[in-house]
Amino acid sequence: MDINDLRSIVTVVGLLCFLAIVAWAYGRSSQKGFDEAANLPFSGDDDHGASSKTTHLR
Repeated sequence: MDINDLRSIVTVVGLLCFLAIVAWAYGRSSQKGFDEAANLPFSGDDDHGASSKTTHLR
């Protein structure tokens, strides 16, 4: 086994990890969680003012 065999193995393992992440991201079981996360900026209190309610210590 030389360095080129090791490189080939690492490339195949990396491709399989990438495909697993893509399958997880586009799977139907993850869609509900992603939809909830996408709507998080729009939920909560509606502050119409431009100032923040947090205080910063100086």
